[in-house]
Amino acid sequence: MKNIDYKTVKSFGDEWNRFSQEELIGKEHRYLFDRYFNIFPWNSLPKGARGFDVVCVSGRWAALVAPRIKLLTCIDPSFESIAVAKRRLAHLSNIVFLNAGVSEKPLPPNSQDFGYSLGVLHHVLDTALALRDCVEMLKPGAPFLIYLYYNFDNRPKWYYFLWQASDILRKVISSTPNWMKSFLTNFFALIFYFPLARIAFFGEKIGLKVDNWLLSS
Repeated sequence: MKNIDYKTVKSFGDEWNRFSQEELIGKEHRYLFDRYFNIFPWNSLPKGARGFDVVCVSGRWAALVAPRIKLLTCIDPSFESIAVAKRRLAHLSNIVFLNAGVSEKPLPPNSQDFGYSLGVLHHVLDTALALRDCVEMLKPGAPFLIYLYYNFDNRPKWYYFLWQASDILRKVISSTPNWMKSFLTNFFALIFYFPLARIAFFGEKIGLKVDNWLLSS
């Protein structure tokens, strides 16, 4: 079982081709990286550590992980995403790219010193299976950092219900052709996302607590 939703893979490949995030560098890149990796036990890794990134997409996290270790394997089922990641990570010589799904057994069992998968495994057909397949590649006791969609347990009720409403719109848009998806998502980014993000930005600048404001991140 490959455990791959091919329509989703194709859609993400198109997305990363258009939004490669190659300009995500410097202070902002480091800030976003630290938000995920501040709980990662770097000091527990052995000398010459080898690890994996599932699914690597644009290589945004691999760019800051690879310099810390001996070898990083970037795994992604999308040819397009792999191509984007290769361009971004071309300056690093300790990265191997595998065009595969996590349930295709891309690495030998008990072979890796760590792994991570951020915001990806909720998109596969069987998330529990994908998690087991990730753990199978790890040596006993090796750390695995993961981020999955969750039930907004730390958010207000209104946030949850607003997301439910937006999810209906998302399902409609995601079923349209790529050109239509691109047009609609850019349109909504312009009239909703950008203004809300700027409002949160200015709120933060004047000292307000904006953690639960829409798009404050």
